[in-house]
Amino acid sequence: MINALFVCSANKLRSPTAEQVFSTYNGVETDSAGLLETADTRLSPEQIEWSDIIFVMEKRHRSKLSKQFKRYLNGKWIICLEIPDEYEYMQPELVALLERKAGPFLRR
Repeated sequence: MINALFVCSANKLRSPTAEQVFSTYNGVETDSAGLLETADTRLSPEQIEWSDIIFVMEKRHRSKLSKQFKRYLNGKWIICLEIPDEYEYMQPELVALLERKAGPFLRR
């Protein structure tokens, strides 16, 4: 079982889409969160500890994640998908990008 955590800014569009898309993959558990204080679900240390792999949508998310949660990231695999904030929730183009960029890390 792989525990995959998806992180963006507000947890409204990109990371919830990724959580939904990959929740159907065999052997994958998913969760998502945002880094902003106003995020729908704000990232917590417990989510980081639960995760095996963390996907961030942009380089700035990786930087902010490292600054805010450095003590919890030891040994965590963090992958930047480089997906800009220009998509709607479950937009087909976003789903295709996520499957192309994150899918290979989650397929068995």
